[in-house]
Amino acid sequence: MKEKGLYVHIPFCARKCNYCDFTSYVPIKNEIDFYLDSLEREMKMYNMKNEVIKTIFIGGGTPTILNLEQLRRLFEIISSEVNLENVEEYTIEANPGTLDIEKLKVIKAAGVNRLSIGLQAIQDRNLKFMGRIHNLKDFEESYDNARKVGFDNINVDLIFAFYGQTLEDWKETLEYIVSKNPEHISAYSLIIEEGTDFYNRYENGDITDFDENSFVKMYRYTVNYLAENRYKQYEISNFSKNSLECKHNIKYWLCEEYFGIGVSASGYLNGKRYTNVKTLEKYAELTNSNVFPKEFEEQLTYKDIFNEKIMLGLRMNEGINFSLIDEIENEILKKFIEKTIDKYEKKGYIEIYKDDAKKVIKLTQSGREISNIIILDLML
Repeated sequence: MKEKGLYVHIPFCARKCNYCDFTSYVPIKNEIDFYLDSLEREMKMYNMKNEVIKTIFIGGGTPTILNLEQLRRLFEIISSEVNLENVEEYTIEANPGTLDIEKLKVIKAAGVNRLSIGLQAIQDRNLKFMGRIHNLKDFEESYDNARKVGFDNINVDLIFAFYGQTLEDWKETLEYIVSKNPEHISAYSLIIEEGTDFYNRYENGDITDFDENSFVKMYRYTVNYLAENRYKQYEISNFSKNSLECKHNIKYWLCEEYFGIGVSASGYLNGKRYTNVKTLEKYAELTNSNVFPKEFEEQLTYKDIFNEKIMLGLRMNEGINFSLIDEIENEILKKFIEKTIDKYEKKGYIEIYKDDAKKVIKLTQSGREISNIIILDLML
């Protein structure tokens, strides 16, 4: 039986951040309790008890906006439908300011062994600009309490290369985080997505895209500084200590199967990619009728699978097996892809590693800086 992952989406936030394009709502009245009812019905439809679930990731939104009783119920729903004995990594996302010590105790008691805290920046002006509801003191309290409760695998999410942020701001943020010594750091450059507050400001000319040269300086500093402090880069935006890479995200990047549960959640099962409906009302209506709440589902073609393996696999430092290229049946396409690889190899953006067992294509450090361009050129 294939090992799988499980993603559970909690679409509630105290407020929506200015850069966020994920499906999220500010909860009113009993919305969270009703949502948990729907979530439980959807999970039961999949009959996961006989599945080998290796990773669980509860994301959002802000899962830790749930109160103690709601958190306990969420964990009970999951534990009643999943054999937790098989689970190696169990993550919940949290925002500072929504994570007191009592919630942390409930989370730890449920078997969660990895915490992902969204700090993003340490300067109050930058946090305010992004629409975050917390400050640095809130983060420190949440982080220190997590350590007191016994969490020994903590990720901190950071954002860089956004309007108004300076290189000094970013250095200060990284130096502070390294001093806290989390096991994992995710550092994402900000992308202005349609439908966000930032996109509206961008369209109105109030903010601009981040300067490309400044982005490269920040990214290079990130990679070098974290390496100096024993953080191993294993993916374009992810760094870990002590081999504590995020096993759940690696499932995504290796195109392995996972269940997606909740409003707007995506999943990949039996060669089919699906996305759930995006409104609470429709989600409740369908699950009430014992109907899978999918808005979209498609069987992936050979081309789809190839492109996903290129797009996701090249993000990882270990790269992709050259057999993916060798298996292209169309000789014209194969030669075109091989020429493209050769072009980028000569420019120093791609390297090809060979041993007795396999031949691997991976991006060099300079290749990671222009990864989007290279990946697009290699897709069918």
